[in-house]
Amino acid sequence: MSSVMESIDVHVPVHTAYNQWTQFEDFPEFMEGVEEIRQVNDTLTHWKVKVAGATREYDAKITEQRPDERIAWTSVEEPKNAGVVTFHRLDDDHTRVALQLEVEPEGFLENVADKTGMVKHRAKNDLKRFKEFIEERGGETGSWRGEVGRPDER
Repeated sequence: MSSVMESIDVHVPVHTAYNQWTQFEDFPEFMEGVEEIRQVNDTLTHWKVKVAGATREYDAKITEQRPDERIAWTSVEEPKNAGVVTFHRLDDDHTRVALQLEVEPEGFLENVADKTGMVKHRAKNDLKRFKEFIEERGGETGSWRGEVGRPDER
């Protein structure tokens, strides 16, 4: 598995950045290669993506979601991937969005893309486009403030 970590500071409050990230169906607006996401239920999304020229569809399960803090997920089947995005309040109007991805490339083209740093490059550019998307709007397109997988000790 290949690991990627990227972050970006956005000029919106933490709740605005978090709320927007819960709007999975808007991801094609700022994520390269994401053609469609359908929210099946509170914890399941269906993705249609283009990776190294090949279209793939898969389901991803949200394993943890804490408002204004973090969203973690893992794919249910191939292609295997998992990740977490965390939201860090810098001040009332600025938030650091940190993304960590674990991706298992499938096939020759995806392995070449991984080895040439394409996954890292794509993640970095997706965060830049998220910044532009949310800052230009000045607000989120919607929100889901529910919790998933909250630890017992909280």
